[in-house]
Amino acid sequence: MEQPEIDFATVLASAVHDMKNSLCMLIQSMDLLQQDLAPHSETASQELARIHYEASRLNSNLMQLLSLYRIEKEQLPLHLDEYFVEDLLDEVLIKNEMYSQQKQIAVQLDCAADLCWFFDNDLVGNLINDMFVNALRYSTTQLLLKASIIDDYLCIELHDDGEGFPQFMLENSDNSMMHFNLTAGRTGLGLFFAHLIAKAHRNQGRVGRIELSNGGQFGGGVFRLYLP
Repeated sequence: MEQPEIDFATVLASAVHDMKNSLCMLIQSMDLLQQDLAPHSETASQELARIHYEASRLNSNLMQLLSLYRIEKEQLPLHLDEYFVEDLLDEVLIKNEMYSQQKQIAVQLDCAADLCWFFDNDLVGNLINDMFVNALRYSTTQLLLKASIIDDYLCIELHDDGEGFPQFMLENSDNSMMHFNLTAGRTGLGLFFAHLIAKAHRNQGRVGRIELSNGGQFGGGVFRLYLP
């Protein structure tokens, strides 16, 4: 009897989806535990915040892998609609509030309440959340999350006060993942994912993009996402 042919990529994608769902449940449980622990044990509360942060990073990586699989299979259509940008950014802040408070990082939000734009809310939300999680990791005391309209593009910016992006990432921020050194601290997969999602957003011949730089508001790394 012939063995059925196994598509390992499909099996892996299914497993990633299940793991992602389990991680989401764990993260929600940690949020509830934090509320009970905070008044009683600062040490336990800080350790839970650290675990929450690592679980969020892992969940973000799993979502990226699932999205990359769907892109390869051409099964990742954009679901474009008009959204209030401030709502998206507020959700990112709430998801990471536990860790930002534990690290005592002052997070500033600069976005007009009436700013609306057309984009895929899930994909862009995951993208910004991943960049925000990494900015938290490298920030020292402060972080700015900003949105505005620049040259008819929606521009979402992250400014941290860390040491900035290494030179090789600044030189290859718009290239394929093969140019990223995945062992050199800053994420390579996250930027590759951001690059793909940005490019998938197109409007009247214009294409989305990402930009990396150093300096910005606090002298550290600056990540910018431009959506047409």
